[in-house]
Parts: sequence; structure tokens; C-alpha cells
Amino acid sequence: MLSKIFIKNYILIDELELELAEGLNIITGETGAGKSILINAIDIAFGAKTGKEVIKGDADKAIIELTILNKKQDLSVLFEENGIDNSGEEIILSREITKSGSRSRVNGCLVNQEFMKHFRELFIDIHSQHQTYSFLQPKYHIVLLDAYAKNTCGEMLENYRLKYAEYRDMISKLEILKNSADKTAGEIDFLKFQVNEIDETQIQSPFEDEELNNELAVLENVEKLKDLTGSSYWSISGDDGAILDALLQIKTNISKASGMDNSLEDTEEKLVEVIENLKDISSFLRDYSGSLDNDEERINSIQERLFLLDKLKRKYGGTLENVLKQGETLKAELEGIEFSTQNIEELELKIKTAENELEVFAEKISSERKIYAEVLSGLIVDKLEQLELPKVRFKINFEKGELSANGFDKVEFLISTNISEGLKPLAKVASGGEISRVMLAIKTIFAQSDNIETVIFDEIDTGISGKTSQSVADEVRELAKYMQIIMITHQAIIASKSDRHFYVKKTQDGHTNIDISILEGDEKLKAVAELAGGEITDESLKFARTLIT
Repeated sequence: MLSKIFIKNYILIDELELELAEGLNIITGETGAGKSILINAIDIAFGAKTGKEVIKGDADKAIIELTILNKKQDLSVLFEENGIDNSGEEIILSREITKSGSRSRVNGCLVNQEFMKHFRELFIDIHSQHQTYSFLQPKYHIVLLDAYAKNTCGEMLENYRLKYAEYRDMISKLEILKNSADKTAGEIDFLKFQVNEIDETQIQSPFEDEELNNELAVLENVEKLKDLTGSSYWSISGDDGAILDALLQIKTNISKASGMDNSLEDTEEKLVEVIENLKDISSFLRDYSGSLDNDEERINSIQERLFLLDKLKRKYGGTLENVLKQGETLKAELEGIEFSTQNIEELELKIKTAENELEVFAEKISSERKIYAEVLSGLIVDKLEQLELPKVRFKINFEKGELSANGFDKVEFLISTNISEGLKPLAKVASGGEISRVMLAIKTIFAQSDNIETVIFDEIDTGISGKTSQSVADEVRELAKYMQIIMITHQAIIASKSDRHFYVKKTQDGHTNIDISILEGDEKLKAVAELAGGEITDESLKFARTLIT
């Protein structure tokens, strides 16, 4: 769960530190006050894309730091593989955004986006209005179903995808072979010439041209370099009155003085360190200056080599890296041409065999999916009935399509919220409030099965009111018994269930800033009353008391 949030110089926040509670954390505030900024900051800390525009004003950088208490996940292998300290439950996750980029750290260790993607999946699930629209798309429904069935289907699907990748690779090779079979003798000769031209150049590395240009710059400036480094050496230790001699005399003086005042001992030690460093610098400059030599033959050799490399870069892609890649592509094409018709027939047979095996594999996956689809549909219906959709029907529909990375299943969620209407695609039937409840039902089911520690809902209660709000509040309150919930809401009934209530306010004292405070006692009562009645009155306060108590 998230324990603390620290934010500095982020959008409209100067500096902010909050402590989150276990259970239900509610965020309220006036429209436009910036409630979603806090959710966005958490999202960014966990690796979401961002840019320099989030840095506030003239600040150099924005910082978002989260303290996570890990009570469920075994991170020993993941942390060991990435060199991260794993000494206790507390994990510090930070994201620093500068004008040139951003860096993520876990317990002070730099981590990449691949790590953050995996780390995020273990700890947090953020559901926003944008994600609601994603859930409506049928292409996302199979992802949801597979996520629910991952304990049984996960390994099976992973093995299938490995075989499918091999199958697609064979199809790509076959296309190359068939295209190559139509090449003329002249085209083949030219292809061989290109491959030989690149191979015979024997490019040492993608950076060979940079390294040669650096070496050439040194060789063309040998005399200047010898003069600059040689004179520097003599100034340090070569001439009478050189810097090193002067420092040695100073060291002798300070040594004598420290015998009379031991507070100078630290200064004496620093002088010794400076002298030793200066001796190392002097030795390096002497050796460096002595190693420099005019080598016209080497200059000519480098210039000829660079001319050849530039010629290749102009022909094959602008950089040596592209030249090397193009060389591999041309070789693959040439090797493909050398395959006979028999080779093509053999590959076609392998593809057909692989396709048959994938069909059998996909059939097993589909059978397992359908079992889990029945279970998941039943759970969703149960949840939706609790959320004031008593006549709801929900079904996960299957159609057989072409083989893909997901098998051959085409999956779509169908729903009917009225007894007189048949099942139709989710996007075409559900209203805004109904969609919110479907998403809450799915998130509730998935969050418990995924062992996620923190779930964030960004205004998932849009489009509901009255008795439905009470049902949603009860569902969220129940979910908060098992995990930490962070939720932005405009519903008084939901806000009243909070374990901790945060209020977001925008101030305009000279400059715009967002302030977030924790409400307790009368302050929380007034906030709930304002949500209930639009303003604080005796009636709204009385109603708020009935909700909170």
C-alpha cells in the first residue's frame, strides 16, 4: 500500500507531503481545484509517460516520491536481479523529471521502464475515465478475461505465443523466399556486390567512424597538444618555483605549525592529498606529452578509411549502424535466393504442420477461457445486482476468428440492463452510470484475484445518484477491507465512508498553488455536507451526520 506521497515543483504544487491510510482514502474538492493532479502524480511515479511541461514555473525539476509498504509481494528475486536493496517492507519509489528527461529509482537504484511496468503490475491499479473508454473496446475484453484466467491459462497462453511467434517467423521467411525466387541474374549479381562491398570493408563497430575522427583530431593537433600539456607539466613540477615545489614548502610550513596547533592537522592532511593528486597529474601530463608524435602515415590511413566509411554511409543509411543492419538484411535476402524450390516446399510443409498444432493448442485455450468466462460472468452479475442493477444479464461472447497471438477467439462483453432487451455489446447498451458500475464490478473482482495492494478510482461514480450511490459506497467500503483504495468522488454518501478524507483547494496568493489537507471531525462533516447539498446548511449538516455515523 501507499504510505506517503511527497511532491515538489509538479504542475501547480510547490511542495506537498501526505500520509495515506489503510482502507478508503477519499479525495474531494471544488471543480477545477486539481483533484486529478494527485492521481496523475502517482501514475507518473509508477512509470507513466510524462514530459517537462509538468515542471512548475521556473523550477529545474519536478520530484515525485512514494513510500510503499509491501505486505504481500515477494520481491527478493526481482530486486536481486536489478541490484536493489531489499532490507524491509518499506520501499521508496521516486521519479525525477527534468527538462531533458526523467529518471526512476527504487530504493535509490536507477531502474528502467521495463522494470517499472512489472513493478506497477504488482502494486497498483489505476482506473480513470480514459480507461473506461478502453474497457468498452472489444479488443480489450480478451485481455481482461485472460487476466482473470491467468492462473490456469497464463502459462498455456505464453507457450502458445512462443509457438505462434515461430510460426509467424516461418511465414516471413517464406515470403522472402518467394519474392527472392523472382530475382533476375542481374539483380542477384548486384545483391552479391552489395554484400561483398559491406563485408570487405570490415567495419569494426557502429562507432568506428567516431573513434577515427577523435584519433584524427589528436593527430592533426599534435604540436598544440604537446605544447599545452608539456608546458603544463613544467609549470607543475619542472621549473624552479613550480607549483609542486611551492606546495611542498607550504606543506612543510603547515606541518611545523600543526605541531604548535593541532587544529591545523586537517589542513595538513588536505595539502598532502592535493600534492599527491598533483603528482599524479604531473606524471600523466609528462607521459601524455611524451607519447605524442607526428604520424603523417597514420593521418593518411585514417583519412582514407573515413572516406571509405562515408561512402558506405551515403549508400546504405547514413550511419555505420544502419550500414551493418542493411548488410544483415542483404545477406538474409541473398541466402533466401539460394534456397531451391525444394526448400520452399519444405518450409510450406513446416508452416502447415505448425498451423495445425496451433489450432489444437488454441482450441484448448478456448475451452479453458469459456469455463472462466462463465465464472467471471456470474461474478459480474452478482456484483452488478448489488450495485442496483437487479435485472442485469451479462455474457462473454465467443466467436472463432483467424489465428493470432491470442489464439483464435474473438471475445466481446455483452450486457442487458433491462429485462425487455436482449444482450448487446457493452458500448452500445450501458449508460454512463451503468458503465461505471460495470467497471467497478470488474475492478473489484480483479483486484482481489490479482493480489493488488492499492486500487485508485478517478471519478468512477460519474452518472450515479441516490440508492445507487449507497450501493457503490457499500461496495467500495467492503473492498477497502482487503486493500487500500484511493478515490476521487463527488458523492457525499461515498465520501462519508472514508478512513481518511483529503480536501483539494486551489489558492491564488500571488501565484497559483494547490493545497491538499486532511479533514477530520467538523471539517470532514462540513465537506460531506457541501457535497450533499451544494452548500453548508443546517439540513445538509444534519444529513451528513447521518451518513458519517
